[in-house]
This record gives sequence, structure tokens and C-alpha cells, in this order.
Amino acid sequence: MRFLFVLLFFISMSVFAQDQLKPAQRDPYLQNPVKNAPPPQLNPQDRVHIINADKIIKDPAKYDGNRYLTGNVKIEHQGSILTADEVVIYDEENFVKAIGNTRLQNTDGSVITAGEMEYDANTQKGVARKNVVLTDPKQTIKTDILYYDRLSSQAYFNTGGTITDGQNVMYTKSATYFLNTKMIDFVGNVKIDSPDYIIEGPNIKQDQNTKIAEFFGPTTITSRKNPRNRVYTERGTYRMNTKEAFLKKNSKIFYNDKILTGDDMYYNQITGFGTATGNVTLDDPNEKRYIKGGYGEIFEVKDSAMMTKNPYAVKIFEKDSLYFASEKIISFQRPDSLDATVKKSFLRAFRKARFYKSNAQGRADSIAFNETDGVMHMYREPYLWSGEKQVTGDKVEAYFNTKTENIDSLKVLGNAFAISKVDSLSLKDEFNQVKGKLMTVYYQNNNIKEAKVIGNAQSIVYVDDENQQTKKPERVGITLSTCGIIGALFEEKALQIISCSVGANSDTYPMSMIEPAKRKFPDFNWNTKDRIRKWQDILVDSPNYEEIKYQADTSLYDQVQENIEKEKAKEEAKKPKRTRR
Repeated sequence: MRFLFVLLFFISMSVFAQDQLKPAQRDPYLQNPVKNAPPPQLNPQDRVHIINADKIIKDPAKYDGNRYLTGNVKIEHQGSILTADEVVIYDEENFVKAIGNTRLQNTDGSVITAGEMEYDANTQKGVARKNVVLTDPKQTIKTDILYYDRLSSQAYFNTGGTITDGQNVMYTKSATYFLNTKMIDFVGNVKIDSPDYIIEGPNIKQDQNTKIAEFFGPTTITSRKNPRNRVYTERGTYRMNTKEAFLKKNSKIFYNDKILTGDDMYYNQITGFGTATGNVTLDDPNEKRYIKGGYGEIFEVKDSAMMTKNPYAVKIFEKDSLYFASEKIISFQRPDSLDATVKKSFLRAFRKARFYKSNAQGRADSIAFNETDGVMHMYREPYLWSGEKQVTGDKVEAYFNTKTENIDSLKVLGNAFAISKVDSLSLKDEFNQVKGKLMTVYYQNNNIKEAKVIGNAQSIVYVDDENQQTKKPERVGITLSTCGIIGALFEEKALQIISCSVGANSDTYPMSMIEPAKRKFPDFNWNTKDRIRKWQDILVDSPNYEEIKYQADTSLYDQVQENIEKEKAKEEAKKPKRTRR
């Protein structure tokens, strides 16, 4: 009797142990929020329903005694259909594991296929593993492990995967797909590969409805046609259909071997048009030149650019750079008329144009510079200074030696006028002057050395001679010359007329005999207020220096005039006085 009782006890304990099934071994993503919590009280519609199965088996030796389905298995939960070769149902937990050719058809139209799946019907979260593919009308996601949440309509993977939308293929370490909004959040070595471009960055969000991508972190858009043409940004938006980029942080546009940067930028990859505002720089390494300003535009097809809002350009030379500034600067390249395979570079400065080089500075209404050939054109009221010499005219052309990077010569067309301070260290009002219709000026050792004037040539030259006793220069007077052609040689403190031909007429007047008004031509225009003396002066319309006040030395002339007046007075005194009767 006692033996029978013990046997019944062990039998009952064995049946009890079989009824107490072990909980499912879940993926960490599917763990219950509260450990050891009792199973929730579920309504029938909340449970997983079996639609079809060839066999329903419950084997204590398999799956911890939980029943499992095999053969054409199809189960349903709140409208979603799961099919598989085999499905284990954990009834108490409302949890299933699907194995082999698993397929989940969701109510939102998306489909997930995988080698195996886990699904918690209480939280409506699942995990798919092994050759996972998620498809919906917008794209296809492929990865090794996919986590999905039906309640929040999200799918997530972090083991690497690809997403294709018919046109583009996206590679990423991890991504979250929001099925309702069709937004994808890519993270970790993201690459978007399309027929026209490649996008690479650490964090990209893309709206599959609008095809708009947002960039967070260093991102590059590279053209497939020309990989050197690319866009870089650390924060921006890209419209993939229209290929328009809106760049907000540390952005650069690389095109035609040039680099455009700015605080806020726009670029259209189809038209090749781009804009930039705030701290804009256009760098051209091939030309060794950059342009800065507050606003810029580029035209990739025309290979041209424009800069406004206090723009300035720097042409970098090895020893002595060349600076430009104006209200608007344009740069462009054009094929050489003699050789279409060679491109020439040009720079245009419009309205209140200025330039600076250590041995030459200038200003005009506009300046055109052929960077390749080294030819500069100055239009409308040009001024060019070199040392204490000034050249003006209707138009000035400056010719640079592209090898030595220095000015070789100038051509002044129309109303040419060259002025040279007699003594740059003194404030005496003494200036050598030569003028005419046309003038060619030659440089030597970076200084104006010689000038040739053609047509109505005139000159006013201060003449010195060496005192035989003191061996020092002594003022002789001023020579006034008019000729058809004048050749002039500029020396340190003198202007020497070396030739005067075609209707030559030259007279030298002592200082006591030449009146002050004849010491300057009527259109004398020595400009010290607007003169550019350092490169920073080009950054403003005019440095507006205080006008230099020169001291006129007319003592000898005044003394002679005083003596003449005295002699006239004496002669008047000798004349008899008439008196009225």
C-alpha cells in the first residue's frame, strides 16, 4: 500500500512537471518588459490563430513540450499572416517561433521573408534571421537580422544590409525604416549608389516618398561621370529626383578642378549651377587663385563664376601676389582660339575695381585680366601707381611677364598722362609730367624706367645740374616741350627727355621766370586720397587717405615779380602828373 502511494505521488509530480512548460528562449529584443510577470489576460482576438497546418504535434522531448505545427503552416495575428515550414507556439506567452521558408505578410502591404522568425503577439514585435528580405511598394531591404515592431511600424537592423528602390542601392551598417512615413534612418558607413552619383556618409535620413535625403555628419556626393566633381557637407539636404543639394555646414562644391565653399550653399547637379552665401571662397588651385566674398555663383557648364558682396581675388605668385577687388568679380575659362585643347583663364572686376601688387597699384571703373597671357585692361578713369609715379588715361593696358610674374610694360590709350614726383622724400610741389594721345611705359627692375609718347606730346620737366664747386645738384629751371613724339627716361629724381621729334619745340625757363600756373598742365590730377598703398586698401572703395599738402616754392619767381612791380612803380613815379584847372 505504501509503495502504491509513493508510485502515485511520483506519477502526479511527473504530470505536473509536464504541465509547467519552460518559457521560450527569446532574442533579447523580445524580452518581456517585467521579469517573472504573470502572463497577461488576453482576449481571443489578441491571440495567434492557426489557419492551417498538416500536423499539430506536442512532444515532451521537443521544444520543451510546446506544440508545434508542420506542413503548409499558416497562422494569423490581427490581419498579418505568417507562413513557414514549421512553427512552435508558446500558448501561455502568445509567442511563436517560425522555422524554414518563413514569410510574414503585414497589413501595411510589407512582406518579410527569412530563414526563421520570432514573434511576440503581445508586443507585436518580431525578429527575422537568415537571408532576411523586407519588401514593400517603395523598396526592398536585405540583411541578416531584422527587428520589426508592428505597433510603431518600424523595422531595424544593425548587422549590415542593403536597401534598393528600383533606381538606387543603399548600403549601411544599420538602418531604421519607418513603414508608415517611408522614412529610412541610415547609420554607419552609409553608401547610396545610383546610376549618376554615389553618396557616402555616417548618418543619412531618406524619405522614400519624396526622395529627399538629409545628411548628418561628413557626407560626399560624387558624380559617376566625373568623380572629381563632387559635393561635401556636414549638414544638408539632397533632392534625389532633381539632384539638388542644399548644404548648411562646412560645405564644399568641387567642380572643374575648382572648390566653392560657403556657410549656406545650393547646387544643382543637372544644370551645374550653384550658389553660396556667407564667408564664400572660390579656390582655383590650377590658376593659383582664389576669390572671397559674401555671395557667389558658379556655372559648371560655362566654367564661370561670379562673386559679390565685398568680393576680392588673390592671384598667388611665388614672391609677390596680385590682389583684386570691386563690387562684382567674374572668373571664367575659354578655349584658346589657336588651340581648342588649351583653356585660358580670365578675371573681370566690375564697378570701382582696384588691384594691388607691390610695384604697381591701380583703380578704374572696371578691370579685365587675362591670367593666362598676363594682360590687364583698365577701363574708364584708370589710375595706375608705381612708386611715386602715376599714370592715367582713357584706358590702360598692363602686360605681365608670366614667368617673372612682374609688369613688363604699360600702354595708355587716349589722354595719356604720366606724373612723377621730383623728390619722393620731400613735400615740395614739384612734379615731372609727360602727356599725349598714346603712351607706352617700360619697366626695369619693377620700376617705371622709360616712356614713349605719340601724338600731341608735351612735357614739363624740372632740370638740375651739378654745381661745380659743391658737387651737388642745383636747380636750373623747368623745361617745357611740345613734340609729335617724346621719349622720356625716368630716373630716381628726374625725368630726362631723351628725344623730342616731329614739330619739336622746347624751352627751359629759370625758376624765377616761370609762373606757378605753368608748372602743371591744366588737367594735372595727382591723387593721394585714393591711392592704394597696401593690399588691405583694396577692401574698401577708397582708403580715403588725408590729402597730402605740398609746399610750393615760388620765392624766386615772387621776388622777380616784386622787383618788376617796384620798377613799374618807379617808372610811374617819373611820369608828370596832370592836374585839373
